[in-house]
Amino acid sequence: MSLVNAAFQIIRDTASFYRCLNYFFRGDGDYASCPYFLPSQNDSKDSALFKKYARIHLYSLSVIFYLWDKPHYRKGSYQTDLRDNLRNVAIPGTGIPLSIFIVHRYVALFFILFVYPKIAFFAAVHVFSKTKSFSDAANEYSTRLLAPDDWFSFWRLNCRVVGMHSLLNEMPAGYEMENKWTFLEEGDKRGVPVSPFLTTSGIVVKHKNEEGGMGIHFYKNATAGGDWIIQERIHNSEWVSSVLPSDAPLSTFRVITSSRASINLLEKPRASDIRALSCVFRAGRAGAATDHDSILFDIDPKTGILQKGTTNAHWYRLGLHEVLPGRCPWRSTHVTTHHPDGQIEVTGKVVPDMKGILALVENSHLKMCPDVPLVGWDVVLSTDKKVPVCLLEVNLSCNFFRGRFDMSVYVEFLDDLFKKLDETRRSSDDKKLN
Repeated sequence: MSLVNAAFQIIRDTASFYRCLNYFFRGDGDYASCPYFLPSQNDSKDSALFKKYARIHLYSLSVIFYLWDKPHYRKGSYQTDLRDNLRNVAIPGTGIPLSIFIVHRYVALFFILFVYPKIAFFAAVHVFSKTKSFSDAANEYSTRLLAPDDWFSFWRLNCRVVGMHSLLNEMPAGYEMENKWTFLEEGDKRGVPVSPFLTTSGIVVKHKNEEGGMGIHFYKNATAGGDWIIQERIHNSEWVSSVLPSDAPLSTFRVITSSRASINLLEKPRASDIRALSCVFRAGRAGAATDHDSILFDIDPKTGILQKGTTNAHWYRLGLHEVLPGRCPWRSTHVTTHHPDGQIEVTGKVVPDMKGILALVENSHLKMCPDVPLVGWDVVLSTDKKVPVCLLEVNLSCNFFRGRFDMSVYVEFLDDLFKKLDETRRSSDDKKLN
């Protein structure tokens, strides 16, 4: 591809970006009838998938401003939840927390309309600096602007999906499972293997050398109406420990499931409505308190074989010093085969009973929250013989953690879901006008 052709593609994609957003921002056209990014018979399978995802992505960007000041299932408003979630996240190499763009609706709109396309352009320039290919640069611009496939974009898309779904369906009961105590209590009642918790009314914690009433703390258990969930510490199973350094934290498997039962809540949920999309092993780092500091090893859900690992830590590096050349990597790829703390081989190992793990989370989604579109499950393989496999909690604004998944299944699901949600939204707006 020549420079002229690459420039033409970038201009064309930019124009399509603004035309499609304008269509959704005007509010007079529904999602299903959007004339932009419609696959044609001449499109290849990949091209058709790209267009469908681009329409989903751009529609979801417009949804931000519809949800902005409306109630959120876990916060007072969508804006508050968005600001809180982005306060420690920065586009790699900028060091600027994205939460600064959430101070006002118009600031966020300015970011979407003007800053975001520039970021896509810089990404294209970065690719060109590596490959010296105008074609690669133009394609990179198209991907970043119209159908981004990075973990951050998928995460934020999932958050917009559940934000809109919970609002328009008047907070289905399944969203209560985001509360850690509700999840454990309901899971125990419904026969789901959740992490064990103590039922004592409370505990007292004393410092061994403090006197005079100092160093003593009282914790009232959630089972007795308190604010604390009191549990014994869970330890990694022998197999999990074999692929970790000795001082690694409890390391979980993040499995994402989808529920087509959430599209039409009037129909009775069926087991066939629930599907596991991805699975990632979060291999905790040596000395870390939790597996939030980890190497992310993708897992082939069909075989249970651990693939190569990566990280998203470069998205959490704040401070203007991160702008300095060579300070913060812009990208990360799946190249890690060994745990870096001890050079322990991970890639190629097989997770025990992968089919059982997937069946567990799919069954749990059906039992506990089939009315929620997407759920992220934290699965533990432990040393506890009573519950060798258990669930720690659920995440409804879920994160794939760099896990690979069947994009066509994901896109078809979101396309059907957005058609239904947009229809509900317009029906609700019409009733308010009348």
